Amino acid sequence: MSHRVSILSSHFSPVSAVMASEKEAALAATPSDSPTIFDKIISKEIPSTMVYEDDKVLAFRDITPQGPVHILLIPKVRDGLTGLSKAEERHIDILGRLLYTAKLVAKQEGLEEGFRIVINDGPQGCQSVYHIHVHLIGGRQMNWPPG
Repeated sequence: MSHRVSILSSHFSPVSAVMASEKEAALAATPSDSPTIFDKIISKEIPSTMVYEDDKVLAFRDITPQGPVHILLIPKVRDGLTGLSKAEERHIDILGRLLYTAKLVAKQEGLEEGFRIVINDGPQGCQSVYHIHVHLIGGRQMNWPPG
């Protein structure tokens, strides 16, 4: 079993094991130009539960939800934007588009009482997929400080 398949199969484990495996996945992940799992979702090689799509952004339900609503929003073209720390001026439009789309999807999902936006960046930020993505989490009371 490949390391990535092992990591993906860990998404179906109990919550504490999933949290540990997410941290392990983040520490093991390395940025690369190779296709990511998100590229495979965009190309429909891997199925997802899509909730929104336009010409620039795809949004789908997270397979390890951290709330009643947990959606990932990704740009359809990575364009070197593996994480927020890699953003350049040329990425301003897609970064704004991701956040605006998160607002649209939150409304579509009935999150009028509020929601949380998370962008993990790098190993210490627990980023396990090096294709920038926005987590939209809602449907429950959030706590502060987060993790």
